Amino acid sequence: MLKTFKFIALLEGLSLLVLLFIAMPLKYIWKQPELVSQVGMAHGVLFIAYIIFATVLKSDQKWSMKTYALICIASIIPFGTFVMEKRVLSNA
Repeated sequence: MLKTFKFIALLEGLSLLVLLFIAMPLKYIWKQPELVSQVGMAHGVLFIAYIIFATVLKSDQKWSMKTYALICIASIIPFGTFVMEKRVLSNA
């Protein structure tokens, strides 16, 4: 289950970067909003899966509340899931 969570974290992080650095500039600079709805939906689904997996793994992996909070906060910061995976999940 931890391996699946790491994969979801990777996808969630990538989807956030695509949304912020590709889809949003296309919408607001070049007036092409089509990609935002597609990438936004994918990112939303991945974000929900990420939080659900983190919540389930909290008790399974016996994470402290601080570790769990850091993992959840990492999902809303660009590159956060990548840093979290290196620092927190690589030790798990």
